[in-house]
Amino acid sequence: MSFRSAMDRLLGRSAPQSSAVAPSGGRAAAVAHLQEFVATRVGVEAYVEPPNAQTPPTVLLVATTGEWTRRRVPDERTGFEVARSLGTPVYNVRFTGYPQRMRDWTSAQRRKDGSSR
Repeated sequence: MSFRSAMDRLLGRSAPQSSAVAPSGGRAAAVAHLQEFVATRVGVEAYVEPPNAQTPPTVLLVATTGEWTRRRVPDERTGFEVARSLGTPVYNVRFTGYPQRMRDWTSAQRRKDGSSR
């Protein structure tokens, strides 16, 4: 699948709109955010997260530093297509779990911010 068709799918141009995904302006912002994250970080990997009772499916991007970002997608298939179109390795979090570097980075950020989340 091409980058354009994956982005069109994420933007809802070729599939029916899902109520679990932000309006089209939000979708464009999500695509831009994911592209910017990949372009400005080293060694980014993608993890597709399945939907659960509280959240729709998401794509989680994790850099080698452990810094991460997450955005909603219409469905898991689109998540895989978007990640591939960004040129990142992509994994199903159901099978791989979350990378330790992400956990370490999050813990360090909480200590730095004095947060107890």
